[in-house]
Amino acid sequence: MPAFDAVTPTGTGSRGARPSRAAIPHPDPEQITVQGLLEALADPVRRDIAARLSASDEPMRCGAFDGGVSLSTLTHHFHVLREAGLIRQFYRGASKLNELRTEDVGAVAPGLLEAIFGARR
Repeated sequence: MPAFDAVTPTGTGSRGARPSRAAIPHPDPEQITVQGLLEALADPVRRDIAARLSASDEPMRCGAFDGGVSLSTLTHHFHVLREAGLIRQFYRGASKLNELRTEDVGAVAPGLLEAIFGARR
């Protein structure tokens, strides 16, 4: 079983930083492959999620995406994107946020995100 980088961004409060929820597993950067990235982006719903994240300056809540699919299908698409190493998910309070792993993807496939999403900006 591959090793995963558990990400637990912390919330702030009067008692200092503490994890807001259980860690969400993510592949380490060296586990990201070009094939995995391209397979994840082959689906139009996942490509749209990644494009919207690419166009955003801030992480986006899962609830901000519709995609015209059921909630369980949308959850599956987020899972595929996360397992491919395209997105990082973390909790901030009760919200699950998503952001592109631009640096990690760029190290594996330089220019891929710009080539796919550059025209949409």
